[in-house]
Amino acid sequence: MRNRIIRFIGICATLFLTIFSAKSQDSTLVWNLSKCIDYAREQNISILKSKISYEESLINTKAAKGAYLPSLSFSTGYTYSYAPFVEANDKSNFGGQYNLGASWTVYDGTRKKNVKQSELSNMVAELSTAITENSVIEAISNAYVNILYANETVKTRENSVSVSKAQVDRAEEMLNVGSISKSDYAQLSSQYSDAKYQLVSAQASLDNMKLQLKQLLELGGDVTVEIDIPEYNDDDILIALPTKQYVFEQALAVRPEIQSSKLSIDNASMNVEIAKAGYLPNISLSASSGINHGNNSIYPFFEQVGRSWNNSVGISLSVPILDKRQTKSSVEKAQLQVKSSELDYIDEEKTLYQTIESLWLDASSSQERFRAAIEKLSAAEISYNLIEEQFNLGMKNTTELLTERNSYISAQQEVIQSKYMAILSLMLLDIYQGKYNN
Repeated sequence: MRNRIIRFIGICATLFLTIFSAKSQDSTLVWNLSKCIDYAREQNISILKSKISYEESLINTKAAKGAYLPSLSFSTGYTYSYAPFVEANDKSNFGGQYNLGASWTVYDGTRKKNVKQSELSNMVAELSTAITENSVIEAISNAYVNILYANETVKTRENSVSVSKAQVDRAEEMLNVGSISKSDYAQLSSQYSDAKYQLVSAQASLDNMKLQLKQLLELGGDVTVEIDIPEYNDDDILIALPTKQYVFEQALAVRPEIQSSKLSIDNASMNVEIAKAGYLPNISLSASSGINHGNNSIYPFFEQVGRSWNNSVGISLSVPILDKRQTKSSVEKAQLQVKSSELDYIDEEKTLYQTIESLWLDASSSQERFRAAIEKLSAAEISYNLIEEQFNLGMKNTTELLTERNSYISAQQEVIQSKYMAILSLMLLDIYQGKYNN
């Protein structure tokens, strides 16, 4: 029995450790850009709220369609009265009534238009979700590229620390044999300390960028964000750009804000038609069936029901003649709203073109800067290696070495900066062409 208990405890402990280990592994996930975007589409609160608004719009459409169905209602009521001064054997009276009524608006000039307008609202709500998604995707892409930039900066700083450490070790040997002064050694040591400080700052920046992405993804505190670092070669960055006009035409076809603006024109035009319906007649049908009874009647209950059963069918026609200019004013206001919506669409197109023009210019400029930075880095590396060799031979002093090294590090940073500026600009151009859509 004791062995069984020990064996059972062992199994439970193993199961617990397995579950805990699995949970720990799940809490540290490797994220690439595609996974970040897919996760945000499913979990981002702003996107989820936008989807709820779309679902509400669908319900409103059902309500708009249902508004033109016949209505049927049942009503009943009971009364009790007492007349103490009436000369009668029964001074109290109890009665009841029952009524079944139906009504139906046959024609009012707005039926199809209201339903169509509600369907347009559904499309606008769906596009609103797409607009929210695009906004989130742009923010995530920006944060993701910033992480890539910060990560490469960390690598550069690590290499700088390693080189500085080697130089300090070499300088210490030279100091011991009297090849350099204590002042030169102190300068190199100071440069090494600065390199370590720059590494710490770069790592802190990387951690902060990861935190920003984590917050954008709205991940829990127990999740550690590890980024899948893709490899970009020069051809990926210096890829030929499509023309601005081509990107603009692609964006016009897929950007939800443009489609939403078009629908706003349709919606405003529909409001004109709905306003004009104020000139049209209204036709409706009604029907009712009811009975009543009371305890003071000379007739028994069922005979009362038969005698009081009352049925009616009616049709009503309402024709507007004069309405104090209300309908005409409504039509004129709706027509003005159409013009305003058309101007909004033109403004939306112009804004889109300006955005694409800026993104295209950023991408083109970043590519040119990247080309120039590569050439500058190549020259700076050759110059630095030469100065370092001369320093080791005692032909250059510490100041000259450090100056050249700082120029080399600056050239490295310029390459990294222009590289990821180009990557981000290219990525945003892709987003505006709909390449990240579902």
